[in-house]
Amino acid sequence: MPETWLLALMGGVLIGLASGGFYLLAGEIAGITGVVRRAMSGPERGWRVAFLSGMVVAALIWLATADVAAATAGLEKLSLPVLIAAGLLVGIGTDLGNGCTSGHGVCGLSRFSLRSLVAVGVFMAVAVLTVWLVRHGGLA
Repeated sequence: MPETWLLALMGGVLIGLASGGFYLLAGEIAGITGVVRRAMSGPERGWRVAFLSGMVVAALIWLATADVAAATAGLEKLSLPVLIAAGLLVGIGTDLGNGCTSGHGVCGLSRFSLRSLVAVGVFMAVAVLTVWLVRHGGLA
């Protein structure tokens, strides 16, 4: 089994290649929020539905082949209300920021978007604060 840092590096390279290739070949940014939004109400829904279906299939393959218990260790410490609140806050933040980590963090930063730089700075700062609150502030 490769080292954790090597797996992270390989994953980052694959994400970069996939998003860059998608932009070059399709002329579209691989921001999941935009793909989902336009798959529900926009033109050219076909490829967007296929894109999202591929993500679901990949997740199912991972569930069938990975050690899910090890990958999700520690999540059982979080209460259901905290998980629900976290999901709602992520959704609200994604809407307010007009995008998510894939759109701003992967695609926006690589295009030197100032808006994406600000968005990534905000959600990284909130992530650090959230981890601190869960670990030290009794938020779990």
